[in-house]
Amino acid sequence: MLIRHALPADADAFAALAERLWRSTYTDLIPAPDLEAHLAEAFGPVQQATELADGARRTLLLEGGGVLLGYALLHAHGPVPGTSSAAFTKPLELERFYLDPATRGTGAARELMEAALAEAAGAGHDGAWLQVWEQNARARRFYAKAGFTPVGTTDFRVGSRVYHDLVLVHGLELPFE
Repeated sequence: MLIRHALPADADAFAALAERLWRSTYTDLIPAPDLEAHLAEAFGPVQQATELADGARRTLLLEGGGVLLGYALLHAHGPVPGTSSAAFTKPLELERFYLDPATRGTGAARELMEAALAEAAGAGHDGAWLQVWEQNARARRFYAKAGFTPVGTTDFRVGSRVYHDLVLVHGLELPFE
């Protein structure tokens, strides 16, 4: 498997991947009208081209056999939400982290996370944070293994509904367990 930085020319393929993975993750968990509203707002070639052109964001793509299998979207902005204090002066958000279910058990998620954390540290960030839906037990277990710890909560709107997310942080100095 290959992990590489996304390029502007990847916008269409990245958009298709991002929508497919979000849809496969949440189709049975979020009512269809809300799911479709979120997909229309958050994903598509225009949205992903905008993200790829944004200097505050970096996207790592995971490829296998010439096929996109996952991605990590990193976003340098603002303080860690849902916390009264954060120990970081220059945090980086892991805004999205998704892999094709076919990669489960291959070590691909671990490799992509290690690359994302290395990217954050290499860019001078002293911490990374992410939001995870409180009901996504699989992701929560993975993030705990990766060294993320809970520090607060925040809300995430999908269509007309508001869901509760946990805010997790990583100090970038801890190795993956």
